[in-house]
Amino acid sequence: MLDFAALLPYSHVFIHGLITTVEISLLATVLGLVLGVTFAVARQYGATWLSRVVNVYVELIRNTPFIVQLFFIFFGLPSIGFKLSAWEAGTIAMVVNLAAYSTEIIRAGLASTPKGQWEAGKVLGLSFKQTLFRVVIIPAIEKIYPALTSQCIIVMLGSAVLSQISVQDLTYAANFVQSRNFRSFESYLVTAFLYLFLAILMRKAFNLIGKRLFSYRAER
Repeated sequence: MLDFAALLPYSHVFIHGLITTVEISLLATVLGLVLGVTFAVARQYGATWLSRVVNVYVELIRNTPFIVQLFFIFFGLPSIGFKLSAWEAGTIAMVVNLAAYSTEIIRAGLASTPKGQWEAGKVLGLSFKQTLFRVVIIPAIEKIYPALTSQCIIVMLGSAVLSQISVQDLTYAANFVQSRNFRSFESYLVTAFLYLFLAILMRKAFNLIGKRLFSYRAER
């Protein structure tokens, strides 16, 4: 018989786990997208050597498991002198992962930019950088925005793996609670709903940001 009341004494544990998950996901999303835009521009318009370096990074991250990347950062880097806390290692792993996936998504948007937009920038007397940031990037991101949103949510949900290195996130909270009261079904069900809540909230936030970011269409 289900007994959710047994979880009440541990509500603070779930709240702490929720806050930790939100903090790490928010930071990873912001930094991951900033790096994604930077690397996408470098890969699409940068020098050949720079494009190849970014390509190697993207392929390496996209073709290896996230948990292996996480373990490499947390357990591997200390062996060469880079000691990180679990929170720092988890955040860095998520940033690195999201940056790689968002790079490829954003690059696809940049690659689909019509030549007419570049020509329009030249006609207006804009430099390459001015054309890129004022004319090209926003429309390019608009095209791939739904895919970018989904990828950010996927990375947030993937943060559940961080409990493997003792980051006290939602999954860590669920593991802790069920080990104390043995109410596994209730603990993981509540955790699942909390992740669902975060995913829905995140999508709504991205939708609001998108409406603001792409409001130029309504002004035409």
